[in-house]
Amino acid sequence: MSSVTTILITTLAEYQTRFWIPVAQRLHAAGHPVELLAFDDRSAEMSAAEGVPVTNMYRKGLEVLPAPNDRTAFDARKAQYGLDGSNFLFSHERFTFGIRDTSALRRRFMIYANAMETVLDTLETRGRKAELIQELGGFLSVIASFHAVKRRGIRNWFIEPSFFRGRMYFTADSLAAPDVMREPADCVSPEVQAYLDDTLTQRAIVIPKKDQHHYSAAFKKVVNARNAHRLAEKLWDQFALGKHQEFGHNLRHARVHAAMAVNSTRLRKLYKPIPETPFVYYPFHVPADMALTLRSPDYLDQVATVDFLLRTIPDSHVLVVKEHPAQIGAISADRLYELARRFDNFVLLPPQTNNYTVLNRADAVISVNSKSGAEALLLGKPVVVMGDAFYRSCPLVYAVDRLADVPARLREALRAGPFDPAKGAPYFEFAWRRSYPGELYISDPKLLDTFAASLRAAIAEPAGVN
Repeated sequence: MSSVTTILITTLAEYQTRFWIPVAQRLHAAGHPVELLAFDDRSAEMSAAEGVPVTNMYRKGLEVLPAPNDRTAFDARKAQYGLDGSNFLFSHERFTFGIRDTSALRRRFMIYANAMETVLDTLETRGRKAELIQELGGFLSVIASFHAVKRRGIRNWFIEPSFFRGRMYFTADSLAAPDVMREPADCVSPEVQAYLDDTLTQRAIVIPKKDQHHYSAAFKKVVNARNAHRLAEKLWDQFALGKHQEFGHNLRHARVHAAMAVNSTRLRKLYKPIPETPFVYYPFHVPADMALTLRSPDYLDQVATVDFLLRTIPDSHVLVVKEHPAQIGAISADRLYELARRFDNFVLLPPQTNNYTVLNRADAVISVNSKSGAEALLLGKPVVVMGDAFYRSCPLVYAVDRLADVPARLREALRAGPFDPAKGAPYFEFAWRRSYPGELYISDPKLLDTFAASLRAAIAEPAGVN
């Protein structure tokens, strides 16, 4: 029996597959057998054409038993995976894709779970060990794959961008935020200190290269010729050629972006400059991000959270909020106008306002798990963190377990006031050490080499280290 470990990599769309194919080739050249698990038809075709081993997970899941529509089989699988229920399991796709039909979600989960179990059975028959590599996400393709390997004691590595530009976190066997600030480092390296100093000098937020195209005005996304052409291609593939797409809700996606463009236009009348009076800052998170849907579901309705904060904030301060620059117009204009009608201590900033300018002038920051919370620590600002954030365990923050505890902790933070930013540097050093260089979905050859080397280094870590 061979003890060779096969690296399984999930890929959910063509743009991902164009990245994973050369990564797989680099890993294979380094002696690591690799198999791509493609969740859309084009990705499977692309991989096969390049000679990269691949399984078409949607087609494979339809082939194998039990039937995807069998409720008894679903309940058995759910029990097998140790899941108490399916509502939370399905919540990300309900919110992201607007899927109301629970039976359709059960079917989708079973197709992917069946496929994953078949892949793992085949590897086991061949005497092959396996490890699973996935971009962090809340989609059922990712969730089903995660629970299938977890049941068998196979490690699942989730990749997500770190707080640091051009670096990533690899988290083993958990959807939770990486716990990277458990203790301060004994010293701060010149490399990290230079990075922190440069970040404060540039006053630039951390944007992974793969997400830079999201940081444009909502209207520009709608009228963008490239986006329109790509939408036409995807619709032709889906409806004319019958190709399966994991992100196949193309018309809804277009409608959502059109609504965002309308919302962003309406909100212009509501925007105000940074106030001269004392304020607390709440930065909106990306609404559909799994950092809310799965990591911090209590705060998924961010407008309701802001409503509570406006009702409980100290009289001495106003609450300043700002849309996430990658999702301008994603928050309902009607609901934000309603807040403005009811509260005169509510200030909505233009989304293009420099985040560091706002943080610098705020007396405190309240964050679910936004990177803005970590940026505030860089500036020595008190931070109340409500959700599952990578910096939650840093003793410099004011963590709460429930929304009702925020008012007391906020008052405590305001009383304490700012601290010496140098105190935060040792914690950022520790966070840096837990990260690896690399970027997802950037196909520059040098960056591909770096990513593949980092992936190999991460999965070589002993269990429990990450």
